[in-house]
Amino acid sequence: MRSTLLPSVATATALAISVAGCAPGPGRAGEAPETPGYPVTLTNCGVEVTVEAPPERVVLLDSSPVAYLSALGVMDKVVARAGVYSSAYFDASTQAELARIPLLTDRLDTTGHVQISQEVVLAQEPDLVLGSAENLHREALAAAGIPVLQDPSFCPGAPPVPTFGAISDRLHRYGRIFDAEERAEVAASRLEGRVEHLRSTVANADRLTAAVLYPTVVGGSIYAYGTKSMAQPQLEAAGLENVFDDVDQRVFEVTLEELVGRGPDVLVLLHSAGDPAAVADAVTSLDGASAIPAVANEDVLVQLFNFTEPPSPLSVTGLERIIERFAQ
Repeated sequence: MRSTLLPSVATATALAISVAGCAPGPGRAGEAPETPGYPVTLTNCGVEVTVEAPPERVVLLDSSPVAYLSALGVMDKVVARAGVYSSAYFDASTQAELARIPLLTDRLDTTGHVQISQEVVLAQEPDLVLGSAENLHREALAAAGIPVLQDPSFCPGAPPVPTFGAISDRLHRYGRIFDAEERAEVAASRLEGRVEHLRSTVANADRLTAAVLYPTVVGGSIYAYGTKSMAQPQLEAAGLENVFDDVDQRVFEVTLEELVGRGPDVLVLLHSAGDPAAVADAVTSLDGASAIPAVANEDVLVQLFNFTEPPSPLSVTGLERIIERFAQ
């Protein structure tokens, strides 16, 4: 499998998919027959990526694609993974699938990004890499013939505005890549039904204000999520108003003074690993934090990062958790 990265020639969305060419003819002598419908070319983070055939050797650089691959029944195509894969995200069957996949590293930096070298990834001989790392450049992997797909939420520049509909779109995208389109249709329909049911449960609830934060546990910064993050539609679906709904960014640094000034009624604190109590303390123990209504009233939920970001089936589970915690 090889990849091509070219400047995007149209203002297509990060999930736009186009099947390249007409139906392929029979393979040449000595070659395996081509799979009908392949290669598949899609635009990802402003570049074109070509997948020549259904992937057989996938490397994961974070846990967010797992919910998609599990829903499509293609976890057997994953040969290695890097990052943190909390058991809280997955049912017993998916945990068993992950347990058989070698873990290359679980080293994260303070902002939750995986730390891994290009050489370690290349050694796995992948035919598809899902995710990104700060010190791993997609151009270098593409030069080695390896397609790389990053979640559109983490693309450089302005990310697409996330929605729950984007989850269905990405299920269909993965279904197209892995030749599992019928399973993608079924999974998308089920998720859409769950979201509509959850919306209906809070339709008449009092509208509280909320902030979704990512605190740095060992001192340092607090980050908040604005309208370009999945936190925005998640809070809206939970019947909550994001106090940062005037910030047209995905994530940005905030001060305690600004949190006090905006006064959220509830807080959702995200983290990638570690003790949830330490995550809560990183905000609630700050001098002056008791002036935040959410802290004063102990209306704080700590949940793992992928229960909100990026858009995935786990975001629906995160929505369920938020409604369960704060519904009145």
